[in-house]
Amino acid sequence: MATWNSRGLRGSGLEELINITNEKYREKKLALIQKIPTPIKPIQIDKATRHITLAYFDQRSTVDYIGAVQGIPVCFDAKECQSKTFPIQNVHEHQVLFMQDFEDQGGVAFLILYFSAENRYFYLPFAQLVDFWNASKTGHRKSFHMEDLDEAYEVQCQGYYLNYLQAIQKDLEQRP
Repeated sequence: MATWNSRGLRGSGLEELINITNEKYREKKLALIQKIPTPIKPIQIDKATRHITLAYFDQRSTVDYIGAVQGIPVCFDAKECQSKTFPIQNVHEHQVLFMQDFEDQGGVAFLILYFSAENRYFYLPFAQLVDFWNASKTGHRKSFHMEDLDEAYEVQCQGYYLNYLQAIQKDLEQRP
C-alpha cells in the first residue's frame, strides 16, 4: 500500500496545472471539475505542529477529477511519465472499470498524459485507453509510445493553463 510520501504523489505539478485550468474554466462558466481527494489514514502526527508525518492511502481512488462540461459528465485521471513510453500498468484495473462504468452511464472518461521529457501533453480518449489496456492483457505490449497517440489530441499548454476542452469536443465529435 502506498504511503503519504510515496511515488503515488508523482505528477503533482501536472495536477496543479490542471487545478489552475479547472478554476479558470469554473470562473468562465465553461466547466465545473473538481479534484477528488484520495482518502488517507494518518499513522503518525507531529503533536507540536499537528502535521501528518506518516499516512497510508485508506482506499483505492477511482480517478483524479470528476465534473461536468456544459452539462456533459466527465471524469479523468492525470498521468505523467518521464520518457516517450507510457507503462499501461500505471493505470490500475479499478480505474479502468470505474471509467467504463462512467462511460456506460453516458459520461466521457479520458486520461491527460504528460510526457515530461518532451514537455508534451495528450488527451487519451477512453476507447483508445481500453484498446491499449486490452492489448496489454492479451500478451501484447505492456506500454505504448507517445507516437502511438493521435497528434490531433495533443493538448496545448498556454502559460499556466492546459486547454483540454477542445480535446473533449473532438472526442465527442468522433463518437458513433
